[in-house]
This record gives sequence, structure tokens and C-alpha cells, in this order.
Amino acid sequence: MKVTIGAVCDPGTAMENKTGGWRTFMPVFDYDKCIRCAICEIACPDMCIYPDPATANDKGKCLYKANYDYCKGCGICANECPKDVITMTLEEK
Repeated sequence: MKVTIGAVCDPGTAMENKTGGWRTFMPVFDYDKCIRCAICEIACPDMCIYPDPATANDKGKCLYKANYDYCKGCGICANECPKDVITMTLEEK
């Protein structure tokens, strides 16, 4: 998709443009600490943290994962996590 200066993208095309390629740090989860509160999902400005249904407990609460295709490595999720589940780690490419 070519975007010219001053142009507006067509609706529903944001998923075509993967934005995680310039990330320096990536979130790494320590699931042993996770209380499944969803604050990381709520805090993520790119909505790239999502619940993993395969990890649902008996109350239906899931653990969370990051979609690294869209994660920019901003660290907001790690900063907001009340249990320090997320560590921003230098990404090796």
C-alpha cells in the first residue's frame, strides 16, 4: 500500500502495515508472577497485547501475550504492570 503525503489510509488497512520492525526492546513475560489483571492489555497504546485463550484458568482468566508484529517496544505495559511480570529486554535481530 502506497501512502502519499497528506493521504488517509483506507479503513481496515492498519493490520497490513506491521509496525514492530523498528523495535529495540521487546516485552518478555514472567507468567509465574502474572495475576491476570489485564492492565498490560489496557495500557498498550497499540493494542498488541492480547489474552491467550489456551491459558484460561478455571475462572476464565487468561495469561497475556504480545503480538510482536505490531509491538513498538515502548515499555508502557511493563511500567504499568503491578506485579513486574513484564521485562523490557534488548531484542537481538
